Amino acid sequence: MSTDDQSRLMRANQANWDARTPVHLASRFYGLDGDPDPARWFAAFEWDDLGELTGRDVLHLQCHLGTETLAFAQRGARATGLDFSEASVAAANDIAAKAGLDVDYVQANVYDAVAALGQRQFDVVYTGKGALCYLPDLPRWADTVAQLLRPGGLLYIVEFHPLLNSLGPKPAPGEGPELLLRHDYLGGGGPVHRDATFTYTDGPAVAGATDSYEWMHGIDEVINALTTAGLNIRHLRESDELPWPRWPQMVRTETGWWCLPEPRIPLLYGLLASR
Repeated sequence: MSTDDQSRLMRANQANWDARTPVHLASRFYGLDGDPDPARWFAAFEWDDLGELTGRDVLHLQCHLGTETLAFAQRGARATGLDFSEASVAAANDIAAKAGLDVDYVQANVYDAVAALGQRQFDVVYTGKGALCYLPDLPRWADTVAQLLRPGGLLYIVEFHPLLNSLGPKPAPGEGPELLLRHDYLGGGGPVHRDATFTYTDGPAVAGATDSYEWMHGIDEVINALTTAGLNIRHLRESDELPWPRWPQMVRTETGWWCLPEPRIPLLYGLLASR
């Protein structure tokens, strides 16, 4: 697929996320009618892997409403969020202001992040939980991340496992308790067109742009892109827990997240790399 075609599909995604934003703001999913509780979106192992953040410059790529970005500011980081949706960035600024937290939000396509951020570099770049599937070119993304990191800086990806993506991130209408493979596990294929009239939240139909395009990326594709860009893989872990109950048979764990009683399969992975 040409760069022009990739850009065209990403513009369609941008329009869709602009249209999703009011739906997500009104949804119970993000809890914005009360305390947004940013920490609920993080597994305990994420803070263990990231370490102390006080006084560090942290960049959250593809931050959407910034509900996770707030957690970095709460932990004393100088937090920056970047997203390509103008509506999402406007909402994120409002959410941060209401929370009394200082977060710098920038609207830009992730591939334009270096220029959009004025060549700034960061101690930590964080991304994930449904971000990489909207990127058509992982080597280009990895090169961008490498430029955004200071020497010794950390990239931390906490992303939905390719197995979860192949099962589908949201139950199909009328789906029973069986786990069914619906999509490719391995990445490297072309874009998958989805009807995003309804999103992963409990909100109403999206008004306007409903075309969405995703690219499946296997863990090998992620690792190879990062190592080719000169980053060093420090740690990889797989988790059987999610921050929300994807299937009705999932049970709540001591962490407050959800897992399948059986079989135990990876649903999330955390990958730590350094420049």
